[in-house]
Amino acid sequence: MKTDLSSYNNKWYNPGSPIKRLVWYFINELILKNSFNPSSGLKKFFLRRFGAKIGTGVVIKPAVNIKYPWKLVIGDHCWIGEEVWIDNLELVTIEDNVCLSQGTFLICGNHNYKLPSFDLIVKPIYLKSGSWIGAKSTVGPGVTVGTHAVLSLGSVTSIDLEPYGIYRGNPAVKIKTRNFNK
Repeated sequence: MKTDLSSYNNKWYNPGSPIKRLVWYFINELILKNSFNPSSGLKKFFLRRFGAKIGTGVVIKPAVNIKYPWKLVIGDHCWIGEEVWIDNLELVTIEDNVCLSQGTFLICGNHNYKLPSFDLIVKPIYLKSGSWIGAKSTVGPGVTVGTHAVLSLGSVTSIDLEPYGIYRGNPAVKIKTRNFNK
């Protein structure tokens, strides 16, 4: 069997009305992805108007890209760093006190390499309270990052991360347990 992209069929996937997606595309480009817009308030305003659920004390830095705000939940006191890309073809849930450092990539979609048609697969991502996704790290479809877990700089995970685990590498492996000093 060989890959046959001419047989690809994505008709089952409906992320929202075409008009809503088109309007959001322009808002995302002008307001969120715009490096000259430092205002978290303006970004949160538009994200909420398009269906995102966003808590209090959320900071959204410049040049952030969010695919579908109506598939996004952000808790209280979260930080979304510069150039974060949330490619949320499915629901992304970010609990309280989560940090997404610069250039983080959350991707909810992939393709089924076992089928010749290379069909789309989408799965949600869940980042639990106190977790930290380091700069230039990638979280793949279906991953749950446990409470206070850390995915360190430039790491990639396609598996769940245990609570308080510190993970590094590609693929990410647990290197130690996170302890807080008082």
